Amino acid sequence: MPELSRRRALTAAAVVATTAGTWPASTPATAAGHHDSHGTFDEVYKGRRIQGRPAAGAGHHHHGAGYAVFVDGVELHVMRNADGTWISVVSHYDPVPTPRAAARAAVDELQGAPLLPFPAN
Repeated sequence: MPELSRRRALTAAAVVATTAGTWPASTPATAAGHHDSHGTFDEVYKGRRIQGRPAAGAGHHHHGAGYAVFVDGVELHVMRNADGTWISVVSHYDPVPTPRAAARAAVDELQGAPLLPFPAN
């Protein structure tokens, strides 16, 4: 039954995120970049272009509460945990506070290797 309760928790988190209102289209960057909301970001981190934006009406279901992250133009699949932290398909054992931090963690993990497209089911 643990899988069932995790699924319910993620579903509840998605519902809360959806009904809580919309995120701003863009957010000014803070000096440290730790307190950004889940608005749009586009930056070069360690020589890699990372981007993130709210996703609207994607063809497949996103576990990232409607948020899309890209590394060098390739989508990095992200997921928001029930506690509000974020993980990605590259660094899913190290939860981080924001999608931007998830993109940066993925770049760190990739160590220069290209991010390969993740096949959608």
